[in-house]
Amino acid sequence: MLKEKMIAVISAVNDEVAERRDLINMIAVCLLTRKNLFILGDTGAAKSYAINRFRRRIVGARQFERLISKQSDEEQLFGRLDLGSLIPGNVAEEVLEQDSVYQSLRKGLAAARQSLSADPAPEKLRQVGEMANLAEGYRKALAELHGNDPRIKTKGKIPESHIVFIDELFKANDGILNSLLTALNERRYTNEGVTVGIPTISFFTASNEIPNFNDPAESILRPLYDRLELKVYVKYIEDRDTRLSMLAKKQAEDKATPLTGPTITLEELCEMQREVSAVQIPAAVNELMDDILIELRRQGIHVSDRKYFGYYPIVQAHAWLCGREEAVGTDLTILRNYLWTTPDELPKISQVLTRLCENPLAGKISEIRKSIVDAAARFEQAPDGNVVRALQRFRTEAVEIYRKITGLRSYAQNDTETAQVDGLLEELEKASQKAHAATNLTYIPMNELEALIGPGGQS
Repeated sequence: MLKEKMIAVISAVNDEVAERRDLINMIAVCLLTRKNLFILGDTGAAKSYAINRFRRRIVGARQFERLISKQSDEEQLFGRLDLGSLIPGNVAEEVLEQDSVYQSLRKGLAAARQSLSADPAPEKLRQVGEMANLAEGYRKALAELHGNDPRIKTKGKIPESHIVFIDELFKANDGILNSLLTALNERRYTNEGVTVGIPTISFFTASNEIPNFNDPAESILRPLYDRLELKVYVKYIEDRDTRLSMLAKKQAEDKATPLTGPTITLEELCEMQREVSAVQIPAAVNELMDDILIELRRQGIHVSDRKYFGYYPIVQAHAWLCGREEAVGTDLTILRNYLWTTPDELPKISQVLTRLCENPLAGKISEIRKSIVDAAARFEQAPDGNVVRALQRFRTEAVEIYRKITGLRSYAQNDTETAQVDGLLEELEKASQKAHAATNLTYIPMNELEALIGPGGQS
């Protein structure tokens, strides 16, 4: 039920924004995993529009939006000091707003005043005076209890927002960088020496450029960039018919029309997050991710340990959206928008993910088959008179290969792939039979030989 609601929202937003399926899916994944998203694209590529069309369908979520410039300051993002909280005998507005007794007294005073306006009788005037004295006396008591602790007005700012969209984040000045970094990374904010948690689910940002991290003036932005875990690169609409269709929609759009179609409540989104976190990641998927890491690093693409260890929530979200309770190898293809640092890396990353995830067995089968051929060749090339010793060495190598083949079974996702693994085992058995026949020694099936040799042993 919840999954269908999220898919309905994704579909609705896709209908509103052309050629942005990848981006819309990533917005959903971010909200499901509490990740942050960076959108790279030329000016006017509907980056902000796509985010806004999606987030307006999250009902009940407090939202914050700000376009950053060099003149932006911390108060615009995180709130400003309540000067009233510093005045002796005064009390911060925040304290008064959150105190139920004071608010009840204020409501009573307002009701008494309204009654007096309708009928200005002396008795009613006295009641207004009594209510006013009670409210003021209680306010003074609050002021005495809370002293002159500095308070920050955070209403409508990041510390009270569930979804945050900061356009042109990298234009932030040095004064707010540290606060933003802590907010993005730890969902915390420190104010007047007091650190508090913030309820933000996801931070979204967009820009038409990536900072030049080789420039000392911009290198300080690197930690901020790294905390934007998911990244999407968008281009202008390429299909002519799609452009014309969107143009017609824009011309017919009535901005005063209220929102229609599917929505998600904040409570439903939180429940979705719990369901996503319950999706299982089997050992085979973790091993496949490690293969991806090794291959990307081999090709010169930097993938940090932090990124490697934090991959799985994104895969869980993809599996959940596909209706699975356990992730499979193909779910890792979603990581094309997680693993890149610069857009020029995208083609390599996509190629590696396609090759290893969509057919993960192919490369492993090829590698193991080569190991079988090499082991057999080494046995056949053994000097005359040393065939028994060569067979011992072959047996040890064959058992190692056998263990790899049996471990490969966990990657098989259908009967065809299982048959491919079984075929590899047959090739190993035939090579072993041939080696034993050359020495006139009794052939031992691989499963018995593996038990006989044991871990790291010799036959």
